[in-house]
Amino acid sequence: MKHYDFAQKFRVLYDKAAGLYAKGRRGADTFCTPDELAFLSANGLTAQHLYDYAEDHNNHGAPGPENALAIECVRRDYFLNVQGGRALTVVLDESTLPVKTAAVRGIAWLPRLLPKTRAKLRGELPASLMYCCGGDRAFFEKHDILPSEFLSLVWRHGDNDQAIVDWVVQRGAARP
Repeated sequence: MKHYDFAQKFRVLYDKAAGLYAKGRRGADTFCTPDELAFLSANGLTAQHLYDYAEDHNNHGAPGPENALAIECVRRDYFLNVQGGRALTVVLDESTLPVKTAAVRGIAWLPRLLPKTRAKLRGELPASLMYCCGGDRAFFEKHDILPSEFLSLVWRHGDNDQAIVDWVVQRGAARP
């Protein structure tokens, strides 16, 4: 597997997916060739990730190719270096997520975002969930956090929710 050109190959696939979606193509299983699926799989990604980005790109103009690449670079790094290039078979049960209105220390969405981010990092998100969806993007924008930065933060702190919450609070306090 070549590593150096991951970003360029990802961008080609991102643009292809966004274009197919714009032309009316629907369904993650219709977006990639077998070779493209093999490339995604070797890097810890799925066609569903591309489909979600394409859908939100066309319907909301976000998260955009730069954020998508940054997110997937963190996921890829975790996949290759922590998971040893092996995908997990566990999938997050969406019904176990806190409700969207849940808050911690007055910060709405964060209780839901924590397990969702861990699932993204490990490749355990079900097809029904997207990391950096509209709700996530609203949270990131409100708290001035890059989506990939938050993914890295969760990786660094693991299951230490308190450290992550403290970081988010400090980030908010540092803003003018």
